Amino acid sequence: MTRAPATARALLVSALSVTALLAAAACSADGRGTVRAAPVPPASAQAPSATAAPAVEQPTPTPAPPELSEEQVRAALVTEADLGAPWVPTRGAATWRDGVLKADAEHADCRWLLDVLYTEELFGEPTGPRAVVALDDSSDDTQLRYQVSAHPPADVDRVLDRLGTLPRTCERFTATARAGAQDVRVEELPLSEAGDARAALRVTLTGEAMRLTVDVAAVRVGENTITLTNGGFGAVLSEVTLGVTRFGAERLSEIGRQARARV
Repeated sequence: MTRAPATARALLVSALSVTALLAAAACSADGRGTVRAAPVPPASAQAPSATAAPAVEQPTPTPAPPELSEEQVRAALVTEADLGAPWVPTRGAATWRDGVLKADAEHADCRWLLDVLYTEELFGEPTGPRAVVALDDSSDDTQLRYQVSAHPPADVDRVLDRLGTLPRTCERFTATARAGAQDVRVEELPLSEAGDARAALRVTLTGEAMRLTVDVAAVRVGENTITLTNGGFGAVLSEVTLGVTRFGAERLSEIGRQARARV
């Protein structure tokens, strides 16, 4: 007599065990004390299918990063205490903002660039806390504005991609402002290894007897974004723009790590 394979024997034992349990559970006593067994289904109907697919374990969703509090966002700012002299708290908006940056251009992307330089709002209204600091270089009236705010990462990345195209689409163009016609030049600044996504530009506006330089840099760190502008008629150092942005991105990353560790 041929013996059944091990798998078949295991299924048979399993089927018999299930049958016995069902029979025991189905027994009941009638009113005369007689034990009556309920009908038991055939063993073949109770045996588990050898081809049944195993249960698929559902992956555990990755928890969303915690939103930073207002206090944490303020702590992520880079201030005059970090930069030292000659940087001091601002005395107010620079006079060149309305006279030069409030301007128009023929190309839509170039016009958008002028608009965001003037408003200093690259990403629109934030979805969470926002903190801003404005500083003046007391030696030559250069003004630096630094903001940390929460925005949807996909929206931020689209804006950063658009900024990255401007050194090509708006390399040289003419802007019309209250101060007159301005020759505008747009260059990329080499902002690397900062945050999850980044872009930085230097915009130079040259008119009659004046030359304004404005750097703009933005870095996304998770769900939060740093936006920096650094501009003036004096010596606007790209080293300051890039150094402050990188330093700020590291600080924001560390604050984010601390927030996640507390969850």
